Amino acid sequence: MKFMIQKDYLVQSVQDVMKAVSSRTTIPILTGIKLVVNEEGVTLTGSDSDVSIESFIPSEDEGKEIVEIISTGSVVLPARFFSEIVKKLPKETVEVEVQNHFSTMIRSGKAEFNLNGLDAEEYPHLPQIEEENVFKIPNDLLKNMIRQTVFAVSTSETRPILTGVNWKVDGKELTCVATDSHRLALRKATIQSENDSAYNVVIPGKSLSELSKILDDSNELVDIVITENQVLFKTKHLLFFSRLLDGNYPDTSRLIPNESKTDVIVNVKEFLQSIDRASLLAREGRNNVVKLSTLSDGVIEISSNSPEIGKVIEEVQSDSIEGEELKISFSAKYMLDALKALEGSMIKINFTGAMRPFVIKTVEDDSMLQLILPVRTY
Repeated sequence: MKFMIQKDYLVQSVQDVMKAVSSRTTIPILTGIKLVVNEEGVTLTGSDSDVSIESFIPSEDEGKEIVEIISTGSVVLPARFFSEIVKKLPKETVEVEVQNHFSTMIRSGKAEFNLNGLDAEEYPHLPQIEEENVFKIPNDLLKNMIRQTVFAVSTSETRPILTGVNWKVDGKELTCVATDSHRLALRKATIQSENDSAYNVVIPGKSLSELSKILDDSNELVDIVITENQVLFKTKHLLFFSRLLDGNYPDTSRLIPNESKTDVIVNVKEFLQSIDRASLLAREGRNNVVKLSTLSDGVIEISSNSPEIGKVIEEVQSDSIEGEELKISFSAKYMLDALKALEGSMIKINFTGAMRPFVIKTVEDDSMLQLILPVRTY
């Protein structure tokens, strides 16, 4: 196998597939990147058996030659060294040639590396997915949906199912929900699909975080295929496979209160900054708790008290407060995470009492919701 390739395309592809390569694996060959060269171009694959990423570099794109293929073939190269080498090569073109016993020569300008490769036949095969039921979402929307939910997944392995994001597809609507049982993030969006199939799966939060790093901010469509134990995200030159989590996701719709006793409408930025300031002292305490009280004339008091350090009180003018008076305590970190995930300038917070979960939404948009459980303070 021998080919010449434009360096920047190779670097980008290697960076993408590296996101799936793990240094800690029980299968040694998975610490490598698989390269397969055929007449159409070069395919790179990285996998850690949970996530697999395949990136394709066509021999030409829009009439511009990217890869010159001299002979076809395949090899697996040690990922860590290969990615470092490719990044640091001196010239814009790179020549790669596999010689005897998979020894691979990588040459650019005056620099020449030899890496010991492995037989690509030994590399595990990617899942074969029948692409019958495909639905599509624009890149930028998918990226946003991940950003607005994935932070709320659980990081503890005691309930593995909560380390994933629950994706429910019902006809033309996709609902993503994440919760760690102290907070919940929900985002809905309309999808494009040929048929009205229904799915209810849980995708590992780690997989979605890696996927969102690879997606660009264009509005090109991503094809999504869900099977029994895999999900595939497919863009123009990239396939991203992830296994699904086993088990049933808890029914979260029951957690979301449908009535409220106190409604507050406030500017996101002002509110976020004042929570951020209050958390400066709260951070030292064991649980990072901030207290919110409603005062007269639409004023909200944000305060935090940490006996060893001191206390902070700040008043924020809201747009409106309706309903009962309220004093409630919550984690500053959860509140900051939730506020950063929401889009829009004004938010509405619905409280149902000091000990009940409360809901945060943007005023202009109903497709997004954040829910936080208060903290008991004595």
